[in-house]
Amino acid sequence: MKALILGLIFFLAAVFAVVPQGLNWWNDVLAFLRGALPVIAVFIGIIAIFIGIADVKDRAEQKKEAATEEKNGE
Repeated sequence: MKALILGLIFFLAAVFAVVPQGLNWWNDVLAFLRGALPVIAVFIGIIAIFIGIADVKDRAEQKKEAATEEKNGE
């Protein structure tokens, strides 16, 4: 419950910070997002590569296990 209330407080503070009647930080937020977007894209790409490598390894392991079971089952 505390986390929910704290989350709502931070959310409302962030909304207040970017609206024109509040602190009017919208232009600063956009500048930050423009700068952070390429870095975030690189991290997402690296994570996708690692997931793809793990998937290829898992498929190879499954094929080995299936071949071993087939060999032992006969």
